[in-house]
Amino acid sequence: MAAVVDYQAVIDWADEWIVGRSKTVLLTFLVLTAVFGVGLTRVSTEAGTSQFTEDSPALEAFENVNEEFTQPFEAENGSTQLIQSGRNVLSKPELLAMLRAQYRLEQREELRVASTASAAGIVAQTLDPNATTLEAQVRTLERATPTEIEVAVRQAAENPEFRALLSRDFNRRSASASATIGIVEHAIPRGVSQEAGAEASPETDPLAGIQIRSQSVVSSVDSDIRVFGSGILTDELSSVTFDSLIIVIPAAGILIFVFLLFAYRDPVDLVLGVVSLVMTIVWTLGFTGIVGIPFTQLLVAVPPLLLAVGIDYGIHAINRYREERVVGAEVKPAMRRATDQLLVAFFIVTGTTVLGFASNATSRLQPIREFGIVAAIGIVFTFLIFGIFLPAAKVVTDDLRVRFDLPTFGERPLGEEGSLLGRTLSSSVVLARKSATVVVAVAVALTLVSGVYATGIDTTFSNEDFLPPEETPAYLEVLPEPFAPETYTVTEVTNFLEEKFASAEDDTVTIYVEGPLREEYALESIQHANRNPPDSFLATDRQADSASIITVIQGYSDQSPEFRRLVERNDINDDGVPDDNLELIYDRLLDSPAREQALEYISDDRRSAQVVYSTKSGASQDEITRDARLVADRYRFDAVATGEIVVFQSIAATIFTSAIRSLATALVTTAVFLVLLYRIIVGRIAFGVINLFPIVVAVSLLAGTMRLLGIPFNALTATVLAIALGLGVDYSAHVVHRFTDEYEGLGEEMADVESKGDVFAALTRTVRGTGGALTGSMLTTISGTGILVLAITPVLGQFGLVTALSIFYSYFAAIFVTPSAIVLWDRYVASS
Repeated sequence: MAAVVDYQAVIDWADEWIVGRSKTVLLTFLVLTAVFGVGLTRVSTEAGTSQFTEDSPALEAFENVNEEFTQPFEAENGSTQLIQSGRNVLSKPELLAMLRAQYRLEQREELRVASTASAAGIVAQTLDPNATTLEAQVRTLERATPTEIEVAVRQAAENPEFRALLSRDFNRRSASASATIGIVEHAIPRGVSQEAGAEASPETDPLAGIQIRSQSVVSSVDSDIRVFGSGILTDELSSVTFDSLIIVIPAAGILIFVFLLFAYRDPVDLVLGVVSLVMTIVWTLGFTGIVGIPFTQLLVAVPPLLLAVGIDYGIHAINRYREERVVGAEVKPAMRRATDQLLVAFFIVTGTTVLGFASNATSRLQPIREFGIVAAIGIVFTFLIFGIFLPAAKVVTDDLRVRFDLPTFGERPLGEEGSLLGRTLSSSVVLARKSATVVVAVAVALTLVSGVYATGIDTTFSNEDFLPPEETPAYLEVLPEPFAPETYTVTEVTNFLEEKFASAEDDTVTIYVEGPLREEYALESIQHANRNPPDSFLATDRQADSASIITVIQGYSDQSPEFRRLVERNDINDDGVPDDNLELIYDRLLDSPAREQALEYISDDRRSAQVVYSTKSGASQDEITRDARLVADRYRFDAVATGEIVVFQSIAATIFTSAIRSLATALVTTAVFLVLLYRIIVGRIAFGVINLFPIVVAVSLLAGTMRLLGIPFNALTATVLAIALGLGVDYSAHVVHRFTDEYEGLGEEMADVESKGDVFAALTRTVRGTGGALTGSMLTTISGTGILVLAITPVLGQFGLVTALSIFYSYFAAIFVTPSAIVLWDRYVASS
């Protein structure tokens, strides 16, 4: 056994402050709480998928496409969509309703309306080309007969812009459609954020206020018209974060309060525990406000985690103190003996938990990095509050009890000898005595099998992870104010748009092309790339179904005989794609009525283009992305596969990499930390390995369970393996550290010298003493983290479930696997 490093001087210094200067400690911590409380007022929010964007060719190309090309009826910065639905939105009353809604918005100066567009406006101008204002268009439609309007609709149907504003079920013959969209452009002052909802916040996005006010204006029109846009999205994503927080924290608090009653069984101890928990949350959230880290949907998971860990610390602190008090020790000596052991144990579990959380800082995705940093800082705060403030507060209150002869309640420790819990926990020692080799062998086998099975876990990233459900669950609707969530429309409207309109990005990928598109081979290069498309692409006659500048040229050729003759003269191989004089063809096309449509696919300087490919609905993100990159490689120009599917798949791949990297980082750093620490504390590096073994079992079982339950790695669950290691190792750390104290007989105050050198006696005292506290902390931690299943967004619910499972597995492995591992160490290592 290596020499032990003397660390007792540090512990004695901390003990002196906790026991000898308790009131000074309390005052210091209360002042710090006030300081962090100021930071609470500066907390901002951020939500949505754009916070996960990273630098990648796909994302850069995606941004270039959105900046350079006019998207067909895509909401641009500073625009609002008016989504109208009904039996026939092209009937006279519905057309008038759309124009009146836009006119009323235009009349409100604070809404900053710069321009409008709608199918109704196009129909009105078809009837009267001079009707260039909304007021004139309303008068035109009011004077027109239904028959005249139907004729105008059929004429307008030749206009691609008109068709793009109508739902898929548009019928030219009957002049009918079930849905349409009107566009309202707003003049946003320069320098003010106009980014699409997820990148802004309600405080910084002017469209949020504009679009919320627009809802009340549009509701005055007698038609089913919904206001939608980036401002609405920003507002609802911000609201869902707050609503999740205001539901989860009180619910966790109620469950935790119930378990605290069971664990503490004393009103004073209960109050001290609750005050310490509140301080932990105030310090952590105040820290985010002070340093300017926005509160994201991922950070909603931090308060329940800290509550759970804080309860763990609190139960251990009070339970260990009671073990000393129950054998007759006075208040201050009892607390000194308790903190002698607890500060070391808390340091171990704090170190491993911080390493587990902080390992997420290795992620390339900023929200995951910030989650890891904030959670790690929160754990440090938890250690300080429950390791120093709570014991000091306990000394002060118990001194008052003794001085004024006040009654005490529930002073017996959890899991004491003779109790049902104590007998249940001791069964793990009996099992270790009889079958330690079998227990360890089974644990190793389960770890290997579950680990191999877990390699098939899916990785996903999508908008749906962050959007509220289309229908609020019934159990949330019955909640009273202020806990009742808002009525959310984003998901319903998004699903409606995907169902009704043809321009759903989910069914397409884009190839962004850069190069001299005036060259004679430019269009042939695009045509060549379209041949024999991969399996995930839709195709007709072995040609990919795509939209590009070629389709615009072909479409306008069908409308203009003169342009068709120009194309035919320059089509050398007679395949419908011009090979010569492309500069002239582009000029004629951009001077024609098809100009706007052409600029959707080629830039005005002829240096870049986009080709949009339709994909099969059943194809996976991974398959589509792989095939899109294969097609991009066929181009003679610089070509990059992009689009929402490709960008999200890129993020999903980064999420998976982050999960593996953070787990590996946590595992390595935790192993080094434990080995070095036990080398310093007891001179036995083997205890570091024993400490880590149960949590490796637990993490492997957790990963296998995730695949079994169909829970993928996503933006939040990707962090859970490293977190499970950080949280779970606490359970085995408490067991191993308490065992070393019992086995080695460390400290002159050790009450039972019979356990010294006797592995089974030491294990029995360990599982009855520490095991009781671990059981209480396991129940409260599962309640605190599992309550996240009540969160409004799916990603938080999955995280809560997985984290609760990780806690249970860690507890079970610590209680039932650790003793057997220690017995084998004693049998084959210590005795050799």
